[in-house]
Amino acid sequence: MPTRLMHLVVDTPDAVRLATWWSEVLGWVLDADPEESYVEPPDGEPGVPLLFGRNDDPRRGKNRVHLDFASSDAAEQREIVDRLLAAGATHADIGQGDVPWTVLADPDGNELCVLEPRPDHDATGVVAAIVLDALDPPALARFWAAASGWQVMTASPQGARLRAPDGTGPLLELVPTAEPHRYKNRVHLDVAGYPDDDQAAEVERLVALGARHVDVGQSAAQPGEVTWVVLADPEGNELCVLTSR
Repeated sequence: MPTRLMHLVVDTPDAVRLATWWSEVLGWVLDADPEESYVEPPDGEPGVPLLFGRNDDPRRGKNRVHLDFASSDAAEQREIVDRLLAAGATHADIGQGDVPWTVLADPDGNELCVLEPRPDHDATGVVAAIVLDALDPPALARFWAAASGWQVMTASPQGARLRAPDGTGPLLELVPTAEPHRYKNRVHLDVAGYPDDDQAAEVERLVALGARHVDVGQSAAQPGEVTWVVLADPEGNELCVLTSR
């Protein structure tokens, strides 16, 4: 049985502070801890949980992974932008030009977008999409379908979209970029097998699909301290394969 998408992980020097900010702006439930703070949707609301891990590495350029907020109409889009700015977000220029969405950054500088109303976001919840930059969206979509257990809805050089099998929650959108992966992502995805699945077998399955082992510092940990396996997808974006659960 394939792995499934578990978390979106964000590196931050202050896990409690940033997790609290995201919990408040999303209206999600916070489990605060200085090393790893967890933010998840309330019962019955769709969404992929967020995990904020303490990491003092400096931010280096634009993130390759970000979140999009959904809106139901122009008035709500403006209200979301105003609410985020009042909470401490800032406007961000990533070269987007004249577009119908608004690009902001959270208090750590992580980009996010507040989208204009779109019909395919009706069942997403507050987070419309997890967005990943891709050199080759169709090829990377095939890998992430295998890693996440999500289904490819559309795929072309102009972008690809995946969605959870139940048709709810955010999209996983792969948007084209000409910029290759150059350094460790501050935002990445975690996947895990189902109970009784073999973690090592799932790692090897993903390697056979184009992933590779990478060291982002985990080799310096004490034996038994790291229970996950760090891989990079075919374009170099890090992901962690957690213990099966």
